[in-house]
Amino acid sequence: MKGQSTKESPEALDFEGALGRLEEIVEGLEAGELGLEAALEAFEEGVALSRRCSAQLDDAERRIEILVEDGDDLRTEPLETDEGEA
Repeated sequence: MKGQSTKESPEALDFEGALGRLEEIVEGLEAGELGLEAALEAFEEGVALSRRCSAQLDDAERRIEILVEDGDDLRTEPLETDEGEA
């Protein structure tokens, strides 16, 4: 995996960091040079990173403004979420 592993907790990485680490893992697995145990660990880390990225994308999607039709005019307003009620 490029020889320099930046193995951090998926929660500690921002989106770009997690995506970059995921790309390293994929490259390492595709190279086929890892032993079984190392490949399984890399796969597990990749799954955690993939879930983290997916959650961050879902959060970003919820924050995007939506376009609302108001009669003949169009306006934007924030997408309402239930996050404040938790």
